Order: sequence, then C-alpha cells, then structure tokens
Amino acid sequence: MGRGFHAPSLSPAEIPAAARGARPGVTMEPSQEAEVLDPGPSPGGLSSAEALAALGAFGRRLLWLLPVYLAGRSGLSVGFVLLGLAVYLGWKGARRGKERSLLAAKLLLGDERAAVRATAAGAGLGRELPAWVNFPDVEKAEWLNKILAQAWPFFGQYMEKLLVENIAPSIRASNTHLQTFTFTKIDMGEKPLKIMGVKVHTGANKQQILLDLNVSYAGDVQIDVEVKKFFCKAGVKGMQLHGMLRVILEPLIGDVPIVGALTMFFIRRPTLSINWTGMTNLLDIPGLSSMSDTMIMDSIASFLVLPNRLLVPLVPDLHEAAQLRSPLPRGVVRVHLLAARDLQSKDKYVKGLIEGKSDPYAIVRVGTQVFTSRVINENLNPTWNETYEFVVHEVPGQELEVELFDKDPDQDDFLGSGLEQGVGMWLGGQEGSSAGWETGFFCLFLGRILDPLPHLSPLHQVLQRNKGISSKPEPPSAAILVVYLDRAQELPLAKSGKEPNPIVQLSIQDVTRESKAVYNTISPVWDDAFRFFLQDPANEEVDIQVKDDSRQAGLGSVTVRLARLLSADELTLDQWFQLENSGPSSRIYMKLVCHTAQPCAPGQLDLSETTAYVGSSVDLPSRPTKSSPDAQFGMESVIRIHLLEAESLIAKDNFMGGMIKGKSDPYAKVRLGGQRFRSRVIKEDLNPRWNEIYEVIVNEIPGQEVEFELYDKDVDKDDFLGRCKVPLKRVLSSRFIDEWIPLEDVKSGRLHLKLECLPPTPSAAELEQVLMVNSLVQTARSEELSSTLLSVFVDRASDLPLRKGSKPPSPYVSLSVRDISYKSKVSSQTADPVWDEAFSFLIKRPHVESLELQVKDDGNVLGSLSVPLSQLLETEGLALDHWFQLSRSGPSSQILMRVQLGVLVSQHSGVEALSTPAAGEDEESLPRGSESELYIAEDGEAGSTQELRQRLPQTDSSSELSDSPLGQLRLTVWYHTDERKLIAVVHACRNLRSSSKEIPDPYVSLILLPDKSRATKRKTSVRKRTLNPEFNERLEWELPLEDVQHRKLEAYIKNSVSFMSREKEPIGKVRGGLYDLKDDKSSS
Repeated sequence: MGRGFHAPSLSPAEIPAAARGARPGVTMEPSQEAEVLDPGPSPGGLSSAEALAALGAFGRRLLWLLPVYLAGRSGLSVGFVLLGLAVYLGWKGARRGKERSLLAAKLLLGDERAAVRATAAGAGLGRELPAWVNFPDVEKAEWLNKILAQAWPFFGQYMEKLLVENIAPSIRASNTHLQTFTFTKIDMGEKPLKIMGVKVHTGANKQQILLDLNVSYAGDVQIDVEVKKFFCKAGVKGMQLHGMLRVILEPLIGDVPIVGALTMFFIRRPTLSINWTGMTNLLDIPGLSSMSDTMIMDSIASFLVLPNRLLVPLVPDLHEAAQLRSPLPRGVVRVHLLAARDLQSKDKYVKGLIEGKSDPYAIVRVGTQVFTSRVINENLNPTWNETYEFVVHEVPGQELEVELFDKDPDQDDFLGSGLEQGVGMWLGGQEGSSAGWETGFFCLFLGRILDPLPHLSPLHQVLQRNKGISSKPEPPSAAILVVYLDRAQELPLAKSGKEPNPIVQLSIQDVTRESKAVYNTISPVWDDAFRFFLQDPANEEVDIQVKDDSRQAGLGSVTVRLARLLSADELTLDQWFQLENSGPSSRIYMKLVCHTAQPCAPGQLDLSETTAYVGSSVDLPSRPTKSSPDAQFGMESVIRIHLLEAESLIAKDNFMGGMIKGKSDPYAKVRLGGQRFRSRVIKEDLNPRWNEIYEVIVNEIPGQEVEFELYDKDVDKDDFLGRCKVPLKRVLSSRFIDEWIPLEDVKSGRLHLKLECLPPTPSAAELEQVLMVNSLVQTARSEELSSTLLSVFVDRASDLPLRKGSKPPSPYVSLSVRDISYKSKVSSQTADPVWDEAFSFLIKRPHVESLELQVKDDGNVLGSLSVPLSQLLETEGLALDHWFQLSRSGPSSQILMRVQLGVLVSQHSGVEALSTPAAGEDEESLPRGSESELYIAEDGEAGSTQELRQRLPQTDSSSELSDSPLGQLRLTVWYHTDERKLIAVVHACRNLRSSSKEIPDPYVSLILLPDKSRATKRKTSVRKRTLNPEFNERLEWELPLEDVQHRKLEAYIKNSVSFMSREKEPIGKVRGGLYDLKDDKSSS
C-alpha cells in the first residue's frame, strides 16, 4: 500500500520571507507581513488603506533619520550618533531576549513534550527524541512523601486517640463478651505511607479535579489487643498495602478553601498482606492466611472500594453530600464471556506421570462487583457463553479483571489472569477485546455500554430488543434501579423495651441487599445506596424490611411497586414511606431512581463539561415540588406558664441589725428552653400574688425543666428566696398541672403554678372560640395570649440574582412576624441555596398578622415575600407548601417553603360553653344571633378561682334583628373575686348603622351607673372606617362585689369625630344589670 505524505504545519512566523513574496534583503515590519499574507485588491487600483499604510511606513523611516539630522544640525560629532545607535540596539536586544525567555517558559509549562522537541530541533538533533526520553502521565511526588514522613508521628498519635477513645468503646458495646476489650499497644512505626506516583485527570469536568495516587505502605506497625475476660491476646506486627487511591476534589467553590469536599476510594481492590501476632498467629496457617486477608479486604472494600466512597467535607453545611457519597452510575457494561483456548493442564495423576486436563471456571470482577462462571469439567478449550452486567461508576480508571482457575477439591489452581484497562474506552463503543497468556487465551466480548438516562428510550422498545438477546445465566436487564436509603423515624422499641439496632433489607425477586446496622436508636440514619438490575420494571416491586439486627425481629415493612415509579416525574420517587406492621408514626425516607438501559452508540456519550451531570460525581437533583421537613416539623407544643402566687416566704428585709424584722419585696425568675422571664416586684409582701402568664415553644428534648427562682428585690444585691423545678416531660404527659410546689434550699415557702401544654391543631373551626377564651383568661399584667402557632420550613431558593460582576451570592433568609425575627444560616456562593431550616412564631391575631420574609446577601436584599396569615386560614390543613415568587428580585427567583398554622386550644382554661346544639340538632337550626355563653367554672370544676360572669344579650331570635336596626354588640362581663375587680371584655360589633354617609370610626365606651365620673368610665381604642369592628379588649374596675351588685353597666358605641364636628350622638347604647343577668336594651 502507498503511504501518504503530510507536510508539517508551520506558523506564519516560521514561513521564510521569500516564500511569502518578500524581497530578499529587506526587513519587513509586522504590518507589511500582514499585507503580504492578506492579498489586497487586483492590480490596477490602490485602496485608501494601502495608501495610508505606505505613508505610515515612509513617515517611520523619516523619524529614524531625525536624530542624525539633529546631530548634524547641532554640529555634534559622529561619535554621539554611534553611541545612541549602540544604546538603542542594546535595548532592542535585551527586550527580544526577555520575550524569547517568556515564550520558552510558556511553552515549557503548556506542553513540555513540544518544548523539548523544539529545543532538540534547534540543537540539530532532529524532530525525533532519543528512546530514553519519555513523558510519563504519572508524576513523582517526593515532596508529598517528605511531608508524610514529617507528619507520621503525629498521625500515630491521632490513630492512638481514635482507637482508644472511639473504636474500643464501640467494640465493647457491640457484644457482651467483648466488654473487657482493650488496646494494649498502638505503634504506627517509623515507616510512613508513600505516594509512588500521582496522575491528574483534566478536561473531563471543569467542576472537579481527579487525582490518582499510587499508594504503597510497607510499615512496621504494631497494634496489640486483649480481651481480659478470656485471657486472649492478639495483634498485628507489620503489614503491606498497595493500591490506586482516587481522590476527587469536588465541588469547586469561589471561596476559601476553594474545594468543598474530598471524596476518596480505591478504584479496584488493593493488595494486602498482614503479619499476625498472639493468638492470631493461627491465621498464618496456609489456607487460613489467604482467607483472613480476603475477609479483611472485603471489609475494606465495603466502605473504601467502588462503589463505596469516603467523603470528607471541608466546608460546613455541604448540601451536595448525599450526591457526592452515592452518585448515579456512569453506565452499565454488558460483558459476554465466550470461551478459552489452550489452557494449561493442572490435573495430574501418579505424581505427574499421567497428565489430565483442567476443570476451568472464570471470575470476572469490576471493583467490588464479582461474577463467577460455571465450571467446565475436563476441558482445556471451555466454552461458557455467559453474560454479566457491571455498573460503571468512574471514568477513567475502572478496570475489568478476569481470572481463570482450575476447580479442585482442596485448593483451586490458578490458570491465568487478564486486565482490561480503561473501562472508559467502552464508552466510545469499542465492540470487543481479547487478552492472553503464554500457554493459552480466552475470548471476551465487551458489549457497548448501556447509558442509563431517564426517558432515553421507551421501555417497551428496550424490552422488545432484549427478547432477541440470548443471555445466560440471567436475562438481559431493561433498567437499573438506584435506591437511596436515608433514614427512618419513630420505629417501635424491641420486645425488651430497649431501643433496637435497625437494619434494612431490600429485595427485588431473588436479589437482596442489606444495609449497615445503626445501634440503639428508633430514628436511625443509614445514608446508603443500593443498585438493582431490572428485567421487567412494570411487573416488579421492591420489598423493604426494617429489622432489629440483634434479634432479627421485624420493625416494619413497606412494598413499592415499580409501576408507580415509571409514572413519576423523571422516574423518581423522593419521599417518606409509611411502614406497615410498625408503630403508628413509623416511616422511612427513601429516594428511588429508575433509568432505562439504552445502548450507547460509539462516541455518543460526551464526557465534556457540558454533560458534567451525566454520571459525574455530582448528580443533578430533580427540582422538588414540595418541601421536605422532618417528621417533627409543626409538632412543637406551647407551654403556658401561669405564675399565680406564693405564700410563707422568708422575710429578708431586716432593720437595725435584725432587731426589727420587716418583710420582702419578692419577684420570680422563670426559665424554660433557653427563654427567661421575670415577674414584677410585689412590695413588702410575704404572700405575693403575681397572676402573670408566659408562653414558650418547646420540643420534646429529654432533660428539660421549667425552673422558678424567687428573689427579694434590694438596692444592692437581691436575696435568694427559694427555687423549684417541674420536669417538662411531666407537663407534656399530663397536659395540665395546677399545684402548690414547695420551695427548695430555704426554710419555708411554696409557689402556686398552673402549667398547661397546648398542642397545635390544624383546624380553624375553634379559632374564634380560642380568641374569645384568651380575652377572658388574660391577666392585666401579661401580654396578649397567643391563639396560634406559626411553623415555617424554609427549604431552598432558585435563580437568585447574582452580585455585581456575575458572582454568585451568599444568601440567607430573614423572617419576621411583628417584632419577632429570625435569621437562617448563610449558604455560601450559590444562586440556588438550600437552607433546610425550620422556625416557629407565636401568633396572637392571625386575621391581621403576616409573615415577612427577605432573602439577603451581606445586607443587600435579593428578594422579599409577604404572606398574610389570613391566607392560611382559608386553606385545608391551614398550610401552604409550594414555590413562592419573590418580589424585588429576578423574574424567575423563587423560594420553596412550607408555612402552616396550628390553633392552640386550651382544655383547662376554666372557660366552658353553656349553650351548644342539642344532639341531632344542626348549628344552622339555632336562632340567628344566639351564641354560646361562657362562664368560669366554680371550685371543684376546671378552675380553683371562683368568678361570676355574664354575657350581655344581643338578640334572642331572628325576629329581634329587625327591632335593633342600629347593630349588635358582643360583650362579656364578670367579677374576679380574688382580684376584687369587675372585668369587661368588649369583643366586637356587627352591622352598625351610621347616620352620615361616611363610614364611622367606632369605639365602645362603658360607664358604671349611677356614677358618671371619670373613675367609672372606660373606653376601647378606635377602629378606623368599619361597621363591623373587632376589639377584643379588656377593661377593669377595682370595686368590692357588694358595690358591683348594685350597679348597672351602660355601653355606648360611638363614632370618633373631631372636636368641632356636630355628629356627637352615639351610634347605639346597651344597658344591663350586674346581679340578676337581666338587662334592658336600649335602641336609641
């Protein structure tokens, strides 16, 4: 065959001047060279550009002659001209030398091979380098070995601390027979780990750095252990470990430390050799030695050989941790093991005089995935025709290992091995390969990689194509299922009442995978991934069993039909699954991803930066439609602390050296869940009454207590009057406590408390009742009581605006309701942050309050959102869970969060309903205008304080509505015997009428008759421009009960007008007696 000739490609600088049309002997400027290389118009015409270029060249030459002319004009000697010329030539030569040096350095750093060849060509050695000159991809790292040698003693100190303080307690807790296990000697030796070579992979993905480290360790390590109970000593004295460790620096971020995390793993199983001591010397017996090393290698492979990875986060709150630890596979390789030829004969009889054959079988391995073929008896040319499928996790780097053995009763004889490097080559569609040995060969067909992409090919087409493939021992796969096992919650206890050691078994048909065990918890976190091949996903299901590892007792189960997965978005289910045969709130969180297997044509799968998420170490997660809070979100309780009174306190105010005993000025400090409250000071009283209410949001964290401390207020230092504590667990279990509690650390004194647990209820039906009850039980010196609990879960944001200079922001969220505000953590350098945080607010009046949210970056607002809580009252379950559009932000900037309300219904307020619908009677059948009257229970019922209460009637039937055209007033009046106060709560007005055309600004004025002095008058605040004002305000008079029983209460509904206005007549008036609950209503 003829051989084509290829001329070397030269740059314009390397083309001789004569070849470019230049005249010999004329030095050409760059501009002139450009003109020669770029032909102008045809001869016969001169363009303006050419004319300007010619004039410029002529002008430059005149400038060169200008110094000569000036020197002659000034009468200077020719020596000055020659001196100036010499200086100029020296400067020009030095400048060109620096440029050549800089260019050479750039070439050497950019392409060492080309730079060396260019140097060799300049030295007359030709374009080819000597055979001994090579450019290895693997580079030495002696500097790194020197660092390891210097740091090795300190690494030994760390390992000693790790083994003694962490590993040893875990081993002792794992088994009752190992309770006396100890490390008696830990010495990492003087020979450090060595890095024999480093190879850096570049160009595949600009978002990561891949390093392959050739690790070698032949150390004099000595570790001795002892189990004193059995007088058992064992240990290790010397070991060798050799393998290729891959380190991935990913993700790369625009802030220190630049690298977000380190991911480390062995691409294939490393080789291991251990020298045992003590009783473990028995493991050096032939047969046991290889078995022990294999078992240890299996344990190493279980967490440090692909597909297992060790993740070391370098930045806090790394949200990509799950994807980095268990990324989606790069693809699936289908391997056809065909046959072998001319194998060695290993079966010999009569001491080798009679030569037999061999019983060959093959072991095919990629990473930790191993398949063993069937045994072909007495055949040196076996034919298997078997097919195996391997998951490819990393490209480049993974290798296909094949080993052939002769099956024997004792120990199998080795027949040879082969190593097919670069599984990544299969991605290009290479159809086959072969490997051989000195005495034989075998044929191995490497099928094209199956590219696992969602919706890449219709499932029925894949199934139809697989019918035409003959495959043994298993039929070909149509899809691959990846199950990410995250966590479980509220698992049942073991039969002994102890917390279980949960493990999970996942099964599809006859394939079962098992997770690690998590010890002594009912809320385990596994954070593991499992992969299954599917032949017919539409008719298969995955069975999940949660068991107790110690007894293998069932803790719950769930079955997921894969047909449900095929109909999901992106073939993905990412959610909580309720466990069956378990506790009422037991559930497990999993992510199931199914990908169909489509053959990839040669060169189809691109590994460039544009497809970095296709099987890279970071897999692009699908955009969720709902937030994913944990199970405890929105289940916080509110503890209402009612500090009533104390008695028999110690007198601390003594005068004249204690000769005159005074009293105390007591006040109380209350502490719960990190929140502190302080009561008012009661002057000179050993039996103070505070009657103050505090509210705290709590979670069920063990060990919390409600703490009370009493002090005597003094000018200098306050004196201690006693303390008491109530376990929070008791309050949560009993829901209500009303007790006198003795004070500790003092001689006398006790404290009267009411503690109530208010769980949030997701129903607005009782909200109006709660608001009314709160207004009745609220004390004069306490803040307005909360009616609802607002829970906010901020999940993530999307497409936030960038900073100036197109840099991603570092956003955080600021949330506020009234004067209460919270701030989330900062998500570093991202326009798509994930916060995954929950916040809670106590809400007093949800009808008029709103949640204000701002996304900020270093104080700059990236977007804002306002959510009126009245919107939640109109939704089912009082919750909103979706993406919210941010205002003052980008057009597609959104935030995903869940906002929900829970109504705080008190069951022990002492306020109960008197009139309720009778059995079988609808609320709608009640007369319009009639309402449930409220009263405070007497002693022996819900409360211990006797109070008299009445509701001034509005109307008794629908017929009366026409008789009261001026509107209705809802008013509650009662007398508090302990406080000796008359209390009135003005709730609201309805259907008010105004004499003018303008809408009034109403308020309510109350007067105790017969006096009409300022001391007997009270009024509410003004409500602007409304005919249905809501007040819910409390008004009080300090009067004895005997005086109150002889008075009447008159209520005026007035319009707030200016002093000069003529409209001073009230809108309406109500008058009622305070003794017999029989009132006269005026309709003026």
